[in-house]
Amino acid sequence: MAKRQLLLLSSSKVHGFEYLEYTKDDIQELLTKNQTSTVLFIPYALSNHEAYLKKVEIPFKKWGYKVEGIHNQEDPIHAIQKSEAIFIGGGNTFRLLKTLYDNNLINPIRNRVLKDGVPYIGASAGINVATSSIHTTNDMPIVYPPSFEALNLVPFNINPHYMDPDFSSKHKGETREERILQYHEEKNSKSVLGLREGATLYVEGNHAGLKGVAGARLFQKNKAPLEIEVGTDLSYLLKE
Repeated sequence: MAKRQLLLLSSSKVHGFEYLEYTKDDIQELLTKNQTSTVLFIPYALSNHEAYLKKVEIPFKKWGYKVEGIHNQEDPIHAIQKSEAIFIGGGNTFRLLKTLYDNNLINPIRNRVLKDGVPYIGASAGINVATSSIHTTNDMPIVYPPSFEALNLVPFNINPHYMDPDFSSKHKGETREERILQYHEEKNSKSVLGLREGATLYVEGNHAGLKGVAGARLFQKNKAPLEIEVGTDLSYLLKE
């Protein structure tokens, strides 16, 4: 069986960098070693697919890659089956997952990534759908997918854009940590990796490690949250 190759970005936009620039080297390394010339972009997390495609084309073309929007393909399933690499961008996670289900793309993407080893790059909502479920997304449920179960490319959950509690703030609403701990009160909840802005999880086969320009925070049920630094081996999470 081919190795899965995932580059999971907490965000495509990080302060001090242009769009996707902070992870340029990681993206180029992944695509170059797979001899990729064309990236299939899935823009379903936003409503204006063509405008989203044009935004994504800018950095990828600058780096020497062609980008095709799945919304412009006559047969989306066939587009997945012949894809050299897949990129799913951010936006609303509920809208994204619903559209993947509506177009019967869940299993084709899983097969292409897990069985064929095609590189998968996800940002924000694009990493929420790469996990076990979308239970730990930050987004509002503006539409209702038939299930919260996602692509399950990794067997745990991720919370992108993770924000640490600001104890100097006058805002006294729930923190991100509190919301994740509430998720862990549920019976079948999974571990949650809170990726700060600029954090990237790279998965190759049964190996996973934290990359990027920021750290992460790991929440496991009935355990104290764990601080994760860039360079940490997280392969044990793939065994859940």
